[in-house]
Amino acid sequence: MTTYLDAAATTPVRREVLEAMWPYLTTTYGNPSSHHEVGEAAARGLDAARRAVADILGARPAEITVTSGGTEGANTAVKGIALARPRGRHVIVSAVEHPAVLESARWLGRLGYDVTELGVDGDGRVSADDLAAALRPDTTLVSIQYANNEVGTIQPIAELAALTRAHDVPFHTDAVQAAGWLDLDVGRLGVQALSISGHKVGAPKGVGVLWVARRTPVEPLIHGGGQQRGLRSGTEDVAGAVGLATALRLARAADPGPVRTRRDDFIARVEQGLPGVQLTGSRVDRLPGHASFVLPGLSGESVLLDLERHGVICSSGSACAAGSDEASHVLTAMGIPAETAQTALRFTFEADVTDDALTQAADELLAAVAGRLPVASPAWSPR
Repeated sequence: MTTYLDAAATTPVRREVLEAMWPYLTTTYGNPSSHHEVGEAAARGLDAARRAVADILGARPAEITVTSGGTEGANTAVKGIALARPRGRHVIVSAVEHPAVLESARWLGRLGYDVTELGVDGDGRVSADDLAAALRPDTTLVSIQYANNEVGTIQPIAELAALTRAHDVPFHTDAVQAAGWLDLDVGRLGVQALSISGHKVGAPKGVGVLWVARRTPVEPLIHGGGQQRGLRSGTEDVAGAVGLATALRLARAADPGPVRTRRDDFIARVEQGLPGVQLTGSRVDRLPGHASFVLPGLSGESVLLDLERHGVICSSGSACAAGSDEASHVLTAMGIPAETAQTALRFTFEADVTDDALTQAADELLAAVAGRLPVASPAWSPR
């Protein structure tokens, strides 16, 4: 039996999502911009999907832009908002952001923007004091993720966004990992932009949404026929939008409490069986379906291969740094030495994970590492 524990990388498309999408891939296949019944039927499906997503976000349907995923959403928010605001050329991000945010900010840096990358503590959390100290009269955008894909740490978004709101600085949050687990109500979060990817919540790859509060200027990155209020030209993926709306609705109905309990039991089983292992990320402010560790003194890749041979699929961290063999920028920003960061393991799971699946994974990990992991304290400790 194969146990898949790499949900932070991607999730299978849910059956209910496929069924909701099917009509828009077959009979209701029109271009939603076409002014005939076939096109208008597709447009009605797209409008319904926008309303469903807006309801989950506590937003207006007109503020929802359908994108190709989290990377496009983050690029549009970071570049588009910064380019559209003439008040200044200073952008703030955290050092543990997804590459979609970090590389967008660094691209702005090549255009002459001043980019501040905020450090984090040993749990990977941004300090409100550090953000307050970094804000300047010319700050034009702050982008800080809601939850981290590698270590599961949840950021205090409402507290951070309140600081920027007091300075009239737009705040974007990458909510790709938070979707399906955490409250996405943009009013309670206090943000001005939020991006989501469908394939992390049971929708297909290649679709996402970007929410931007009305009256927030955004320079479009994709030009063309002016679809989606000119913010993102191109024919919309109606089926994908319907699928994403369905997946978010189903995820919102799930209770994260039992998953959180199973996660904590899994972490405790691993730590008790492997005294030399160290949990990465916050123990408390953590995504329910996320457990991550480093194994000082071992080869993380060899452990991964051993686990896969025994039917446990997990990862060493982000699936988004294509072809990179460098130490994780997230872990090193948390103060973990590069050689230790390269021993990372990440187990991420959906709401329907079972006790048996996690028990099997823990037992296989203990068997793979038994007798090989140094018991002595590692050369680092969380700050």
